[in-house]
Amino acid sequence: MLAGLRRGVVLAILTVVAFMGGVAATQLWPVHTETQYFAADVSVAPTLDSTVHLPMVVGDVVMSFNGRLPAPGLQAQVSVREEVTDLLRGGRLNTASLEPSQDELRGAIDAGVREVAWKFALGALVTSLAVLLTYTVARPHHLGKVVAAATGATLAATIGPGAAAYLTYRTDNVAEFRATSLLSLVQANRSILTDLTSNADQGAVYVTNLLALSDALREEFTPVTTQAPVAAKFLLVSDIHGMNQYPLMRQIVASEGIDAVIDAGDLVNFGQPREGVLTDIYDGIESLGVPYIFVRGNHDATSADDEALLRRLARIPNVLLLEPTAGDYVEVGVNGVTISGFNDVRYYNQRSDDFGADQVAAADAFKEATAGLTPTDLVVTHEPYAADRVTATGVTLNGHMHAAALERGHVQMGSFTGGGLVNQFRLPPLTEEAQEAAQEDPETAGELQGHPYSFDVLSMGGDLSMLSLTRYSYRNLVSGRPQYDDVSMINGRTLQADPPADRTCGPDLGVVTSPIVAAEGADQASTTAEVTETLTIPPPDHTPTRTPPASDDVAVTSGPRR
Repeated sequence: MLAGLRRGVVLAILTVVAFMGGVAATQLWPVHTETQYFAADVSVAPTLDSTVHLPMVVGDVVMSFNGRLPAPGLQAQVSVREEVTDLLRGGRLNTASLEPSQDELRGAIDAGVREVAWKFALGALVTSLAVLLTYTVARPHHLGKVVAAATGATLAATIGPGAAAYLTYRTDNVAEFRATSLLSLVQANRSILTDLTSNADQGAVYVTNLLALSDALREEFTPVTTQAPVAAKFLLVSDIHGMNQYPLMRQIVASEGIDAVIDAGDLVNFGQPREGVLTDIYDGIESLGVPYIFVRGNHDATSADDEALLRRLARIPNVLLLEPTAGDYVEVGVNGVTISGFNDVRYYNQRSDDFGADQVAAADAFKEATAGLTPTDLVVTHEPYAADRVTATGVTLNGHMHAAALERGHVQMGSFTGGGLVNQFRLPPLTEEAQEAAQEDPETAGELQGHPYSFDVLSMGGDLSMLSLTRYSYRNLVSGRPQYDDVSMINGRTLQADPPADRTCGPDLGVVTSPIVAAEGADQASTTAEVTETLTIPPPDHTPTRTPPASDDVAVTSGPRR
């Protein structure tokens, strides 16, 4: 038995040695693969993280995969082939000519994978043989066993990771597609390509073609589920803290085709409605032209029963409050996607020895009010401690932490403004000498680092499945020069267990609201008259008005939900 155990341990060690030898072989002699205008040197990374990493001069592309087995990481150094100069000479530098076709890209990938496989196997075999042949110098009569052991170790080191890679690196297993730095400068690479193509010069050539490759890779590795038609799209924001960045938000709403904005609270800093008047936040919200769904945060009130900010927001035509007054909850349907939520019971400058108890009480009150009802697709609240105590058919949403995070069934939003003006600046700004010592940009002198600005775009399919969550991080917002630093596309299947089987959604369903009434209160609620009201959201820069129903208005139906 001990002899068998010893042989097993020796084989395991040899397998690890063979694996590292295969990795070293691909690192020392990377596989070269190319398309007409791009080339890549591909190697195996010494990790089992199921990640493909493409570092580039202007940013990185990172693709993470969810597989049943951990697969060896892959990395590829991408470069531009000299043939690009032919485009320059002929004046043919444009997106269409640079971007590789899907067949061309897939052919280059397949050829590279095959060569990586045999080079890895050869490196593993040579390494294990080298180790074992050194052993035979002392014991030459064990040569046959050495060859058998080397072969077994090579097979184990090759077949195991190879099978894992074969099963993992599939389009349907893509968990996240991420582009960093300049590659994520805008929300869609194709739009920046159009701009660069129109005025391309020698300095923009390298940037343009790498962005074209990034776009092609995104299309190749985007899961089929995220390519399905979008039935509803939501912009998720939180913790605006008194900063009127609604012109930027309006641009996002227009460019992304957003159906509704969901705000998880902390709209102001000190709980005073006049803060929004001073910074024109209320006009900014109205200018978005889409429903603005809101729950109160701990900075949005001055006492436990203060609802002044909620009353002020209720006067804005496109604002929909999920808890307009304490204990009264509203369900909002946007294109058939149901949304509910509850306010934070905390308030600005509150003193307490147990904030957790308050969050539990708020969550319990919401659960009592929704007892016996099917959970909505999205449930929104401000603090994570409360969000963790309620359930949703899709995901629960919260803000408060100023740091974006997610897990299955839950999305935590970052701060759309990095925590607002109060949290973004040192007062007074650093002196010139201190700025130089701290290596601060004079244009952003005094701006605190460490709270990235971020927002999410959630896309829902017609079967109420989550298609994708695209997460954007950016900086330089306060200085008026927003620059995207990071764009991550999360496969919606990693967030949602299963979509509801008996419902669908789509633009024809419009926007509908109804009070939430617990199932046991249905008899009492049945006497409540249903009131239908059409909400007309005026275009930007127009005075809001209530108008009679029109064919293209957004219908808002008020009635009890039972």
